[in-house]
Amino acid sequence: MLLAISWIPTGSASDWQEVVKKGENGTVYFHAWGGDPQINKYIEWLADQVKQKHNIDLHHIKLTDTSEAVSRVLAEKSAGNHHNGKVDLIWINGANFAAMAQHGLLTPNWAEQLPNFALTNPIKNPAVTLDFGVPTHGMESPWGQAALTFYYDSQATQSPPYTLQDLLSWSAKNSGRFTYPKPPDFIGVSFLKYALISLTPKDKQHLLYQAATKETAAIILPKLWHYLDALHPNLWRKGRFFVSNSTALRRLMGDTELSLALTFSAAEVPAAVERYDLPTSIRSYAMHDGSLSNIHFVAIPYNATQHNSAKIVANFMLSVPAQAKKQQPSVWGDQTVLDLTTLSTEQAALFNQTTAHPSSLTVSSKSPSLAEPHPSWVALINQQWLMRYGAKSTMQKVN
Repeated sequence: MLLAISWIPTGSASDWQEVVKKGENGTVYFHAWGGDPQINKYIEWLADQVKQKHNIDLHHIKLTDTSEAVSRVLAEKSAGNHHNGKVDLIWINGANFAAMAQHGLLTPNWAEQLPNFALTNPIKNPAVTLDFGVPTHGMESPWGQAALTFYYDSQATQSPPYTLQDLLSWSAKNSGRFTYPKPPDFIGVSFLKYALISLTPKDKQHLLYQAATKETAAIILPKLWHYLDALHPNLWRKGRFFVSNSTALRRLMGDTELSLALTFSAAEVPAAVERYDLPTSIRSYAMHDGSLSNIHFVAIPYNATQHNSAKIVANFMLSVPAQAKKQQPSVWGDQTVLDLTTLSTEQAALFNQTTAHPSSLTVSSKSPSLAEPHPSWVALINQQWLMRYGAKSTMQKVN
């Protein structure tokens, strides 16, 4: 549930020119997840562009988990390093943003100063100023948006499940052909959040967008555990083993051990088919009872060495050319955060997609967008999942 937020542009053209003057010729250490070759290649393209346009050296510090960068900034603050931090820009959202904001680890009130921020049309699209329901207060600049996507092998199953309840019936008939990564993996937790929202009665869903308490958890979480108790015996390895991440999940699909899987990067699927990592019979779709969706952001730590250079990079990330290229399925397939009605006809045309790959996700109005719950629910789900199922399961390494 999103509340409209009024937005008034801050700063002036001369203010931005001062940022550019101070930030050109700098070096930016961009700490971002490095687990997807397509995304890494796109960041390489970003680095080439800001080097050509502003002589900024953008270095991608590849992370396995965003919390690594959060811990680094927190350690620097504890050590009294308030001006020469090693993280200039960070790809972040959700619980990591909430944690950094709570501990005063982010630069405030800068995102609205970016000239290209206006292209997101924040008054019409307040989601660009909210991260998992938490107001960003200008501490983050939106970069892209994605949704939980399911994909299946059409040779193995011609009728995939389209709702959470269908999944339970389907898994009973197709025992061992589906699983999800073990929490706290992002995809695994995303599946649990999708299930939690879908299982929560409409008149109680507002509780998911508030900080979790013992009382609200006692009301809402039992339905999730009841569902998982029924689902787990039907999973791969009877729910006694869980893969560690979505890459391992994709390998099981490629080896045809699974018939159904999920991802938060829809473009990952056709790209994997093109690389022969997945069979050509793979098809993508969105659940009809809703798709967990979120906007992801970039932020500048409070002690970044190159504040101005980082702002220039973030502004270019919101530019029409950068957003249009990122949305191309062959590049990344990450949906733009720009409001295309703010663009010229020529600019908007850059976002027109070419003929879709057979394995690509087809956007459908049948799948409503499900907003991310409050970050506090993630910690609670992780903790209680591990208490209930962690002792009875382990992670299975899939090579």
